[in-house]
Amino acid sequence: MQASRFITLDDIAPLARGCAVLGTGGGGDVRSGALAAGRAIGEHGEVPLVTLSDLQPDALVVPLSGIGAPTVSHEMIHAAEEPGRIAEEIERIFGRPPTAIMSSEIGGGNGVAPVTWAASLGLPLLDADGMGRAFPEVQMVSMYVAGLPAGLLIMTDVVGNVTTIRPVDGLWAEQIARAVCVAAGSSALMADYVLTAEQARGAVIEGTVSRAMAIGRATEDAADPLGALVAELAATRLIGGKITDVDRRTTGGFVRGTVTVEGVGADRGRTLSLEIQNENLVALEDGLVRAMVPDLITVVDTQAATAVQTEGLRYGQRVTVLAWPCDPLWRTPAGLATAGPRAFGYDLDYIPVEDLS
Repeated sequence: MQASRFITLDDIAPLARGCAVLGTGGGGDVRSGALAAGRAIGEHGEVPLVTLSDLQPDALVVPLSGIGAPTVSHEMIHAAEEPGRIAEEIERIFGRPPTAIMSSEIGGGNGVAPVTWAASLGLPLLDADGMGRAFPEVQMVSMYVAGLPAGLLIMTDVVGNVTTIRPVDGLWAEQIARAVCVAAGSSALMADYVLTAEQARGAVIEGTVSRAMAIGRATEDAADPLGALVAELAATRLIGGKITDVDRRTTGGFVRGTVTVEGVGADRGRTLSLEIQNENLVALEDGLVRAMVPDLITVVDTQAATAVQTEGLRYGQRVTVLAWPCDPLWRTPAGLATAGPRAFGYDLDYIPVEDLS
């Protein structure tokens, strides 16, 4: 197997910044993940970054992610033994070890942590993921949209429990995995949709690790970091202002709530509210929708253009809210049925952010 390139220590900071932006508020905090990734590379060496064309058709690809409430995962750090336990269980079930690790979601800490997991297991990281962003539920992945069976989920927690689940479909995978996650304290490590490289073709979103690093590098040494980020994303600025209200709670393994941003400067007199379920799902102004899931909505620090996760939103922060188009897969009928506004309980017909703007 020939690697396309390697992830080095110099790549971790831009990867973390890019993953935070793609996290749309969720996916877990990137800071602890970046520290762990840097340490893992120092201990185990640089991580090969491979494409599907680098892998044999029968190579086992293991999508890994943390599951649970970001507010909990920020304090309950994954144990170093967790990826090893999952790899052992996969080898026991399949009779052969994993070939490569893939991020289930490139957004947030779940986009950075796979570098650590791959390094600790001595495996390459696939330049792909299952979302192109972050989503809160197990079935909200490209593999489900592509019609692949959920097949097998393996979960482990900081205590050492290992749970193997064989759900009948992706919706049941979410229900059972969420119950196990809540029992584990609302934070666990999960392998879902274990698949071969051949099955992954057309069922994953390729190039997203490289994309996250490009987003992270866009603001490096920029005279106008926010302008550079907007240009890199081709994003719409929904509002620039300060946070005046945060209603946030952790329930059922999710962070849910509403955040209010009042405009300043050119946006004075305007108010934008964000509905969240781990991620920013809908942006509303005067009762009118400005952007909605599955398009990406991210809150960034106005000066530094660094993304602010939902668990980090605080009263008085000066922020800018950005929105930009999702991967085309999510705009298909199957994609919208899986992760469109109605999938989250909003009585809204999806309208692309570029049309709303």
